[in-house]
Amino acid sequence: MRIEAKGAAVFGSERRQQSEREKAVALRRGLTAAQLDALVTLEAFGWRLAFVRRPLFRDPIPVLFHAGQNRHVVLQADGHIDAEPDLHIRC
Repeated sequence: MRIEAKGAAVFGSERRQQSEREKAVALRRGLTAAQLDALVTLEAFGWRLAFVRRPLFRDPIPVLFHAGQNRHVVLQADGHIDAEPDLHIRC
């Protein structure tokens, strides 16, 4: 099946993919101001926001990874870091 869109062939392309910017904005949605401030600081030191757990009826749980140290931490609602979270991550 071949679909024409504005004169260009759109055969098998996925149009629902998000850009990196949209993914970053979606991950940050719902974080507190303290978490966002801490995140900006941590990103300057090589940490990256990998994912955010969003349990029902609870605050989001942002998880950050540092590639150089092969570690992960959880960013608390008040902006503090939990370096030894009770979080099991499958590899």
